[in-house]
Amino acid sequence: QVQLVESGGGLVQPGGSLRLSCAASGSIFSINDMGWYRQAPGKERELVASVTSGGSTNYADSMKGRFTISRDNAKNTVYLQMNSLKPEDTAVYYCNADVRLVSRSYVNVWGQGTLVTVSS
Repeated sequence: QVQLVESGGGLVQPGGSLRLSCAASGSIFSINDMGWYRQAPGKERELVASVTSGGSTNYADSMKGRFTISRDNAKNTVYLQMNSLKPEDTAVYYCNADVRLVSRSYVNVWGQGTLVTVSS
């Protein structure tokens, strides 16, 4: 019913930048919170940042000042600008959205993940 498609991952050197995008499509009436999570090898999935439909943002402490989350409600798209990347930021990054369907029911949806590798 709803798909999230991420893009923008890849290999970057320490100190570099990447911009991730996540576009939602399907039987969408509206989208409430959207967010980015990440999962490094051998670790649990953790919140990176989230943004409400009104634009209020929340960040994990280790990402504050380096990462910026934003969204374009008209495009049902959320972005994650990542600057000053560190090797410990290496992980699979997942998009997540709380979606209200045209049927008026609610679903929580995950993207397939995009790999970010920070290495020299």
